[in-house]
Amino acid sequence: MEFRTDILGAPYEAAELPLAADEEGAVSATLVRRLAPDTGGPRRAVLYVHGYVDYFFQTHLADHFVGLGYSFYALDLRKYGRSLRPHHSPNFIRDLRAYDEELDEAVRIIREVDGHQQLLVNGHSTGGLVTALWADRRAGRGLVDALFLNSPFLSMPAAAPVRALSAPAVQALARVSATRKLPSTLNPHYVHSLHRDHRGAWDFDLALKPAEGFPLYAGWLAAIDRGQRQVRRGLAIDCPVLLMASTASVATSKWQAALHHADAVLRADDIAALGPRLGGHVTTVRIEGGMHDLVLSGESAREQLFTELDRWLTAYLPVPK
Repeated sequence: MEFRTDILGAPYEAAELPLAADEEGAVSATLVRRLAPDTGGPRRAVLYVHGYVDYFFQTHLADHFVGLGYSFYALDLRKYGRSLRPHHSPNFIRDLRAYDEELDEAVRIIREVDGHQQLLVNGHSTGGLVTALWADRRAGRGLVDALFLNSPFLSMPAAAPVRALSAPAVQALARVSATRKLPSTLNPHYVHSLHRDHRGAWDFDLALKPAEGFPLYAGWLAAIDRGQRQVRRGLAIDCPVLLMASTASVATSKWQAALHHADAVLRADDIAALGPRLGGHVTTVRIEGGMHDLVLSGESAREQLFTELDRWLTAYLPVPK
């Protein structure tokens, strides 16, 4: 493993994490880091995990954490972003537990190699579901000190009866044809509301985060469904959890100004309702005017997010002595 200058440029570095090969061949993840200045005190770090059809590019999030004294790390999961290779089916996974391999290795590097004593894990959307399930499986090991979930993908954006009727069919299809491509429901207007070349304010690589998304595979959808059913049954995450979601959602096939002020991907009320099932120490905060990726929201919503985050960190993740 060797860190080299990342695609974002200095001070960001990236290292490839080789993983066990799967049916498509070689697989790896990518760990990006930006180290905080060494002040001689306890070393603290945050590990960020992105969402579906996504990768790490939110440098202002890293700026905020580094300003608080945290070294910032981001993990591009296998077959996403920096880790996507030509022989891969983008974003494909058969079981969310497979991500334990890169999460465990990233945490080992952060704690044992780079010497950080305290770790906050920050998951967005699908990354929020993945990290919540991982934190539940790793409970009792002292690997994660706190968990911050930004609009985690805890529930499909559909009514409960629809989920109940469709889940058996998805599981059956995945068993016989995991790589079957299904019609995607990703709303291209969401990415348009973010990217500066369309109607947004942010710059990112549209090849790594395309507006139309990547193919939706039956095996991936079945894996998500199984993970979400685990959440509904209840997890036992043993560290403080901060769950944030927008105060509103919007579902539309046409452009609306509301896309700049609401979650256009998931149902925010469903996310918030499932918060208590994550563990015994969960704080839920709703962000007025928040978009799906809350850190990419408008200025007022971002200010609220960082204010609430800092308040929670002060209360539940104090500087270790």
